[in-house]
Amino acid sequence: MRQALALIVGCVSAFFAFYTIRLLVVTSFLTHTRAGGGGAFVGAIVFPLLSIACAWGAARLWQRRRRVTDRAG
Repeated sequence: MRQALALIVGCVSAFFAFYTIRLLVVTSFLTHTRAGGGGAFVGAIVFPLLSIACAWGAARLWQRRRRVTDRAG
Protein backbone atom coordinates (compact mmCIF):
# COMPACT_ATOMS: atom_id res chain seq x y z
CA MET A 1 0.00 0.00 0.00
CA ARG A 2 2.80 2.41 0.88
CA GLN A 3 4.62 1.62 -2.35
CA ALA A 4 1.53 2.49 -4.37
CA LEU A 5 1.17 5.76 -2.48
CA ALA A 6 4.90 6.43 -2.99
CA LEU A 7 4.44 5.96 -6.74
CA ILE A 8 1.49 8.36 -6.81
CA VAL A 9 3.36 11.00 -4.81
CA GLY A 10 6.40 10.47 -7.06
CA CYS A 11 4.23 11.12 -10.11
CA VAL A 12 2.95 14.32 -8.50
CA SER A 13 6.56 15.33 -7.94
CA ALA A 14 7.39 14.65 -11.59
CA PHE A 15 4.37 16.72 -12.66
CA PHE A 16 5.50 19.74 -10.67
CA ALA A 17 9.07 19.36 -11.97
CA PHE A 18 7.71 19.28 -15.53
CA TYR A 19 5.48 22.27 -14.86
CA THR A 20 8.42 24.24 -13.44
CA ILE A 21 10.43 23.59 -16.60
CA ARG A 22 7.42 24.44 -18.76
CA LEU A 23 6.89 27.72 -16.89
CA LEU A 24 10.50 28.72 -17.37
CA VAL A 25 10.46 27.85 -21.08
CA VAL A 26 7.17 29.59 -21.82
CA THR A 27 8.25 32.77 -20.03
CA SER A 28 11.84 32.61 -21.36
CA PHE A 29 13.16 32.20 -17.82
CA LEU A 30 10.73 34.82 -16.49
CA THR A 31 11.88 37.59 -18.84
CA HIS A 32 8.70 37.67 -20.95
CA THR A 33 5.75 37.83 -18.58
CA ARG A 34 2.48 39.63 -19.22
CA ALA A 35 1.48 42.77 -17.38
CA GLY A 36 0.00 41.62 -14.10
CA GLY A 37 1.64 38.22 -14.55
CA GLY A 38 3.05 38.05 -11.05
CA GLY A 39 1.69 34.55 -10.72
CA ALA A 40 4.55 33.32 -12.89
CA PHE A 41 7.02 34.48 -10.26
CA VAL A 42 5.02 32.81 -7.51
CA GLY A 43 4.86 29.61 -9.56
CA ALA A 44 8.60 29.74 -10.15
CA ILE A 45 9.06 29.51 -6.39
CA VAL A 46 6.18 27.26 -5.36
CA PHE A 47 6.34 24.58 -8.08
CA PRO A 48 9.93 23.51 -7.38
CA LEU A 49 9.23 23.49 -3.64
CA LEU A 50 6.21 21.26 -4.17
CA SER A 51 8.25 18.98 -6.42
CA ILE A 52 11.00 18.63 -3.82
CA ALA A 53 8.52 18.07 -0.99
CA CYS A 54 6.66 15.38 -2.94
CA ALA A 55 9.92 13.68 -3.95
CA TRP A 56 11.02 13.66 -0.32
CA GLY A 57 7.65 12.24 0.75
CA ALA A 58 7.79 9.54 -1.92
CA ALA A 59 11.29 8.56 -0.85
CA ARG A 60 10.21 8.36 2.80
CA LEU A 61 7.17 6.25 1.94
CA TRP A 62 9.27 3.91 -0.19
CA GLN A 63 12.00 3.54 2.48
CA ARG A 64 9.56 2.82 5.27
CA ARG A 65 8.12 -0.04 3.22
CA ARG A 66 11.60 -1.41 2.67
CA ARG A 67 12.53 -1.21 6.37
CA VAL A 68 9.44 -3.15 7.40
CA THR A 69 10.35 -5.88 4.89
CA ASP A 70 13.95 -6.02 6.17
CA ARG A 71 12.85 -6.44 9.78
CA ALA A 72 10.44 -9.23 8.95
CA GLY A 73 13.15 -11.17 7.07
